[in-house]
Order: sequence, then C-alpha cells, then structure tokens
Amino acid sequence: MFDKEHAMIPLSDRTKLIDPSMTFAIDAKAKALAAQGIDVCNFGVGEPDFITPTNVREAAKAALDAGQTKYSQTGGLPRLRALVAEKLRHDNNLPYTPEQVMISTGGKQALYNVIMAILSPGDEALIPIPYWVSYTEIVKLAGATPVLLPTSEATEFKITPEQLRDAITPRTRMLLLNSPSNPTGSVYTPEEIVALAEVIVAHDIAVISDEIYEKLIYDGLRHLSIGSLGEEIFNLTLTCNGFSKAYAATGWRLGYAAGPEHVIRAAIDIQSHTTSGPNTFAQYGAIAALEESQESIAMMRDAFEQRRDLMYAGVSEIPGLVCPKPHGAFYLFPNISATGLDSITFCARLLEQEHLALVPGIAFGMNTNVRLSYAADVETIDKGVERLARFMRTLQ
Repeated sequence: MFDKEHAMIPLSDRTKLIDPSMTFAIDAKAKALAAQGIDVCNFGVGEPDFITPTNVREAAKAALDAGQTKYSQTGGLPRLRALVAEKLRHDNNLPYTPEQVMISTGGKQALYNVIMAILSPGDEALIPIPYWVSYTEIVKLAGATPVLLPTSEATEFKITPEQLRDAITPRTRMLLLNSPSNPTGSVYTPEEIVALAEVIVAHDIAVISDEIYEKLIYDGLRHLSIGSLGEEIFNLTLTCNGFSKAYAATGWRLGYAAGPEHVIRAAIDIQSHTTSGPNTFAQYGAIAALEESQESIAMMRDAFEQRRDLMYAGVSEIPGLVCPKPHGAFYLFPNISATGLDSITFCARLLEQEHLALVPGIAFGMNTNVRLSYAADVETIDKGVERLARFMRTLQ
C-alpha cells in the first residue's frame, strides 16, 4: 500500500542542541547492575536517602482521603504560595508577596519556566563551570547561548566579581548562581555574594539564584540570598528552590520560583501550556512541611555533615586525588587529572572493576573531575571509598 520503506519522523533542530542527563544515565546503569544481584555502591544519585517526614506524608494521605484530587490553580494552591512567601520573608529576608510566587512540578520546572520567560534567541546567559547539568540545556532550549565561566579548585569553584564583570556583553541577560553548589558543594560567603550583587546591579542583568541546597550548609557557615541585599538587586533576582532536598521529597516533584510579578506571571503562563498546575495532594504535603516542625531538616543536615566528614577524610587520603572540602549540599568533586584519564573513562572503568558509580565531571563541564554523592549510609560510604582507593592503586 505504501511505497516508502522505513518511514521515520524527523526530529526538530531543538533536540539536536541538548544532551541527555548523564547523572540519570549513570544512576540507571548502577541500578541495572544491582538488579542483576551485583553489590553496587552508588555515589551517583543526587537525592537524600531519607524518607519524606511522617507529617508531610500524612498530610498528603489526608488530602487524598478528603478528595483533593482535582486540578489546582496553575501557579499552585494560594495557601501554599502564601506559605512560601512567608518562608522566604522569614528565612531569607526576601519580601515576596504570594503573587510573586509560582509553585511548579519540581525545582527544574521552576528554573525552566523562569528562564523561558526571560531569555530570547540571541541572548546570553552566564553560567559558572562546573554547573548543574540542566542549566546549559534549558538555556539552549530557549534559543539563547550559554556563556561558561571557568573556575578551579584554587577558588573553591567560585567566580569572582572581576570575572563576572569581564564576561558581561550587550547580549547578557542573566547569571545563573547556585550556592550551595551542585556538583561541588561550594558555598559563596556573604562578602562574595555582596560583591557579585554589585556587578549585577551595575550592569542591570537578571540573576537566577538556585537555592535548592540552602538548608544543607556546614561548618558554621550561613546562607545568604542574593535578593535580600536591597531593593535594586531584589528586583533583578529570581529565587528558585523546592522541597526535594530539605524535606527528602524528590519524588513529590514540587519546586517554586519567586521574583518580580511580571516575570512570575509569564512563567505561570508558560506552565499553563506545559504541565499545568502541580500535583494537588502533594501540595498539601508541602503545606504541612512549611507549617509544622522543621526538626527533620536539622536531623538530616547533621547526618549529611557527618557523612561529608567521613567521605572527605577517606578521599583526601587517596593518592592522586585533589579535593577541596565542600561546605554544603552532599557532593565531593575531586580532581582526577593525575590519573591521565578523562572523567568518562575513569567512571566507566571504576563501575566495571569495582562496581562503584560516580558521575563524570564532563556532565558538569569539567572533564578533569568526578562527582561523588554522600547521600548514602555510613556503611556504603566506607565500602565505596575503599573501592575507590583500590581502583586508584591499580592506576599507579
């Protein structure tokens, strides 16, 4: 009936611009090996190993039983938007109103929506290296150009105000700032945040402040939201966050963004034609998370700091690895240059020989490093570090 053989739907040019998430690929491969009965230590996954707090789970169950299974407002439940605004005022000194808040299907969706609302083809977005894997891909999907700012262990993977100033061009629209950082665990000090804010205000560009790891900071350091430094920087800031890390709620897919009302309205319009409103009964869990005790956050933070100390102590003793001490999130990002291997080869051989899963640094823009997650129990950390040390000995 049809003459043409092997008909195939062509893909858009847009799909040719983006790379798949290597972090998910590594996690999938590790889980596939584990399904075969192989003892795999997975340091690749970027999610807490704790279960979502009981009160949050119970609130979602109650919402289900109460019939809260219909669509919510596109920008999120009004009560939750108000609570997020209150949280941002109380915790971060950010005077947002509920109308300046959007609830979304995960923190990534929040970032996607606001980036799409701001960037146009031909625009530039400044992104420090190493970066979270989706920053560059979302910018490219918006038709804009990621402009990458290199960092190193010497600066704890942080950009300087001079570096930022030199990178700004007439096409620059925004800086993507992530502190605490994925993949490095670096935390910008208040003084460093102030210095960056001065450059941003002087050049009138936007800053997207990804603060998803704000509750996971160690060594007595404190988190400072860049938008809290005054009216001028506040009006240029989009603050993005969510419930996945602080409340161990990765599978709930709830994030949020806050910023100038006209940008949030545009981001909600974009959301209306992509995901619509976020999961309704999950939002009732988020309401409980914000209204009730925050003790679970402190418990998880303390546990992660102990695990950080354990993994860092072990990795620091392995010859051939160079690793600054991270002060936030739950990652180490050691330099493997001394092995002579690129990050993909290093991780592939490590998984094959020792059944230890790490994420190649090239996924974050640095082929000289690898990422280890200490969102794992102490026994797994001990065993994984031992396997890493054994593997490094085979390369000497």
